[in-house]
Amino acid sequence: MKKNKIFQFAAIGLASIALLAGCNSGESADKNSDEGREVRTVKVAYDQASKPISYIDDNGNPTGYDVEVMKLVDELLPDYQFEYVGTTSDDLLIGVEQGKYQVGVKNAFFTQERTEKFIFPKEFLGLSSAGLVLRKEDEGIKTLADFAKKGYSLAPIAANNAQYTIIDEYNTANPDNKVKLQAGDAFTVDVVQWVNEGRVDGGVMIEGPFKQQVLAEDGPYNNLKDEVVYNEFSVIKTWPLFNKKEQEFADAYDKAIAQIKKQKKTNELSTKFYGRDLFEVLETVNR
Repeated sequence: MKKNKIFQFAAIGLASIALLAGCNSGESADKNSDEGREVRTVKVAYDQASKPISYIDDNGNPTGYDVEVMKLVDELLPDYQFEYVGTTSDDLLIGVEQGKYQVGVKNAFFTQERTEKFIFPKEFLGLSSAGLVLRKEDEGIKTLADFAKKGYSLAPIAANNAQYTIIDEYNTANPDNKVKLQAGDAFTVDVVQWVNEGRVDGGVMIEGPFKQQVLAEDGPYNNLKDEVVYNEFSVIKTWPLFNKKEQEFADAYDKAIAQIKKQKKTNELSTKFYGRDLFEVLETVNR
């Protein structure tokens, strides 16, 4: 009887240890347990201060449109485990290029210069509204053509900034009505402040940051919400940036994101984070 009890206790102890081990293994264990498959952990860098595109929520978790789409991609890739790393825009670009991160998301537009440093997959990640920030009295200017016709001055844009490429492409397509494009030294200019102070007549900005800076009650320029306006002139495709050695990973992403788009999940996330479905105007996007 004593021996039987000893064996029973031993069996219970081993079962408890196994149970605890299973509980502590977390999500990685779930992926690894799928037919004994080996799972590769990849680092996904995201700009942690770019709400609603990518940011850290009140609970300290990564979120935003770009991040939530990548989470859906992760669910469809059993061979990969995504580890999200919040960082700055500059570190993201340098880190992905050098292999510190395997992929980065930052509402990135396509530029020819970037193709020399990163892999652009076949499938884009999302869409972003690009617009002109203007003084209230100029709110009737709705397009780049309107802006150029007025002969207005534009806030300088660094030549390595994708927004510079957008204006440059417009100028190439419209040689008789060009926007006065000036390359700036800094990567970014405080567009809202420059326009409000009258240093320039307008500037190019992305809708998300404009809402965060001007329309949000806690925005640094909320006091100017009645002084400046945002007029969308284009909806631009945005992309994840993959390290040059990650072609296989980029191919896997392509298959997953195509399925996610087909299921309209990107449309839902666009509405959730941007307040409207930018995919509804996808046919107007030429880039």
